[in-house]
Amino acid sequence: MFRIESKINTQSKEFQNNKKEFLKVFDEFKNILKETRHGAPEKSVERHKKRGKLLARERIDLLIDANTPFLELSSLAAYGEYDNQFPSAGIITGIGVIHGREALIIANDATVKGGTYVKETIKKHVRAQQIAMENHLPCVYMVDSGGIFLPEQSKVFADRFNFGRFFYNQARLSALGIPQIALVMGSCTAGGAYVPAMSDETIIVKEQGTIFIGGPPLVKAATGEVVSPEDLGGARVHTTISGVADYLAENDRHAIQICRNIFETLEKKEKQQLELSPVEDPYYDPQELYGIAPMDLRKPVDAREIIARMVDGSRFQEFKALYAPTLITGFANIMGYPIGILANNGVLFSETSLKAAHFIELCTSRKVPLLFLQNITGFIVGKQYEHGGIAKDGAKFVHAVANAEVPKFTVIFGGSFGAGNYAMAGRAYDPRLLFMWPNAKISVMGGEQASGVLIQVKEEQLAKRGQEMDPDDREKLRAEILQKYDMEGSAYFSTSRLWDDGIIDPADTRKIIAMGIAMSLNKPFPDTKYGIFRM
Repeated sequence: MFRIESKINTQSKEFQNNKKEFLKVFDEFKNILKETRHGAPEKSVERHKKRGKLLARERIDLLIDANTPFLELSSLAAYGEYDNQFPSAGIITGIGVIHGREALIIANDATVKGGTYVKETIKKHVRAQQIAMENHLPCVYMVDSGGIFLPEQSKVFADRFNFGRFFYNQARLSALGIPQIALVMGSCTAGGAYVPAMSDETIIVKEQGTIFIGGPPLVKAATGEVVSPEDLGGARVHTTISGVADYLAENDRHAIQICRNIFETLEKKEKQQLELSPVEDPYYDPQELYGIAPMDLRKPVDAREIIARMVDGSRFQEFKALYAPTLITGFANIMGYPIGILANNGVLFSETSLKAAHFIELCTSRKVPLLFLQNITGFIVGKQYEHGGIAKDGAKFVHAVANAEVPKFTVIFGGSFGAGNYAMAGRAYDPRLLFMWPNAKISVMGGEQASGVLIQVKEEQLAKRGQEMDPDDREKLRAEILQKYDMEGSAYFSTSRLWDDGIIDPADTRKIIAMGIAMSLNKPFPDTKYGIFRM
């Protein structure tokens, strides 16, 4: 492969100004992330520790192999909601390595409202199980939860992807032969009691873990029986009488060690084999992405400059380099793994769509994972392009993305607008992982376009009544729409609602995608089958 030749002068005023603007945004992100990870009330943290319990992230650090990374997902879930009283939505999820094996870890944070579940907590838990299912990752549930947050019960109980989906997913994971281990390290009540009951193996901590369908208050209300939590569903009860739990642990550390021991006994499954290359750092410094990341989405960014700072040796075998140049396609390696890359370099035309569909076919036939780098305003519009069949050509692109059976990964490094989001493997197209940079924006269209459309509609409505729009009203409406789209299009609005799997440092992108590829190899890639392409 040829090395990409960067045309960016990193000493230029333009580069330095862009870097300065990005670092403001990046520093804000780092501060928000730090506050969120330490966002539980101090009294709750102190009370938790006085009980001899480790914090959720401390538990995870002990569980995974020493000196290995933990890819935390959706750290800012529920950010800006509930007066920020549910930092990280009260649950930690992510991918780590246990005895050399990638695993999906779900850990309740009992310092946040007793580890109870609001809708974002549930969405995050279900999303983690989906990742485990798609990638055949063993699941570890570190249970310390009071169940549903009762004031929000109408939003979390009865719908298809509400609380009950946990147990449906556990049944499906079990049927697929994906191991599930539960560590009951605190409360496990009501429907949550099925988490350990439906796991392959369950560990419970002595005089700390409890499991019951109905807690002591409910038992008293329903039957008049007065019973302590320990006598009702403590560790001794479930390891000596009920058989709901399999291992009695002395404390958190002991429970974690038992879990690690269990991992040593797990069956080794068939993996997808990829032809690996020696790992190389990019020729260009990944931190230069801070000066390249698009801060003004109206200014074009050459996607090759982004790719050059992500891939091994900055080498890239570009496919159809002279054809449909508004989409860059080609092959590279990321930390030794082969990858096919599609990166936006402008608006999508018919030719762009055909090029993309062709390239995706190549990657699926060769079993090469796909990386979509999004900075897209959408598909071209206008009479000429509609007559030329942009809809049927765009459909070929969307069709290829939807049916590609190789792992797909998506990073939004700029804008993600309109149907371009879909074609470039947005959330609706089930990428294995989807991340955003702190500067990224996502909405049905940009604020300027939205304000133009809505103002035109308003003016046409007034014209039918023989009226004109007052210039001050026009500017007021424009400002309101721009403010709304700026707020709702931000990376924080997206990540709070789990439209993505987290906001990431651009310089870490290659490492995170490599971790994603590694986890995706835990099951063979199926053959891709396409349906009907409208010709």
